[in-house]
Amino acid sequence: MKCEMAKDNVILAYYGELPDELAGSLEQHLTTCEECQEELRSIQAMEAPLGMLPVVEPSPNLLAQARMHLDEALDAIPPGGFLTRLRTNFFAWMGHLQSAPALATLLLGVGFIGGNFVNRYQVAHQVRPPQGPTIIDQAHSVISNITGIERTPNTEMVQVHYNRIVPETREGSLDSQEIRELLLKGAMAPTDGVRAQSVGMLANECKVGHQCAPSEDGKGTRAALMVSLRYDKDPGVRLKALEGLQGYISQDQHVRDAVLEALAHDPDAQVRTAAIDLLVPVQHDSSVRQVLRQVSTTDENPYIRTVSNNALQDSGSIQ
Repeated sequence: MKCEMAKDNVILAYYGELPDELAGSLEQHLTTCEECQEELRSIQAMEAPLGMLPVVEPSPNLLAQARMHLDEALDAIPPGGFLTRLRTNFFAWMGHLQSAPALATLLLGVGFIGGNFVNRYQVAHQVRPPQGPTIIDQAHSVISNITGIERTPNTEMVQVHYNRIVPETREGSLDSQEIRELLLKGAMAPTDGVRAQSVGMLANECKVGHQCAPSEDGKGTRAALMVSLRYDKDPGVRLKALEGLQGYISQDQHVRDAVLEALAHDPDAQVRTAAIDLLVPVQHDSSVRQVLRQVSTTDENPYIRTVSNNALQDSGSIQ
């Protein structure tokens, strides 16, 4: 993802309007791009004081005048270059897809099949070190698709050609690279129980300091926990991710930003309370105090407002 698109998506993500399919790419980009991180911090810094101001409804006359000025400004814009038109047409095409569910479903299916084929090809040709045994469960295999049907002329005999999906089980240590990669994929699985178990195991590994260093490509264990904290729909999974990130909040600014976002925007009160507990060791940080100040006055939960206010007072006494 390029910085120009990332800056647009940062605004959508901050207000909860970014599509789920773009969230992972944006998260990976933010872990490595300092300029886009600064863009997110500037939005947060601007939003905090604005959130304390009363909301004033504009008058109908002001809205009408604003629309007229906007139309005039749009008419005065000179035609853009080829790349600008290409980008505009792309987003317009994406808008048409949203209004055409059948076509969107078809393209999604083609993309899934193509990605699955490429992934299988890469896995088949990748050189891997010896791992633990793989257990193949033939008894629970299922038919994936029918590839052909032939009937013997003048008889009742029919040949049906088909492919089967055979479940496999990989055994190995948590320290092995292959098991860790499977756990990282499990953290993004659609099944709640699988995600909870995967994130729980990864969080425990981070708590004891096993292979939890920040990765340059944004695909390591620590990055996966931050993605789960920000985007997982299960509050239990988000709590497990918080536990795994606890030891890195004072040394990793990315982890601190993820916990601050959870405190400011997570819908679950238990997750927000746990985030405050994690922020206590770094309450002297100006960005932490700013979010605590906002939560202490605007959070709907009185207990969270009280705890945030106490943390602010403790921070003042430390200074």
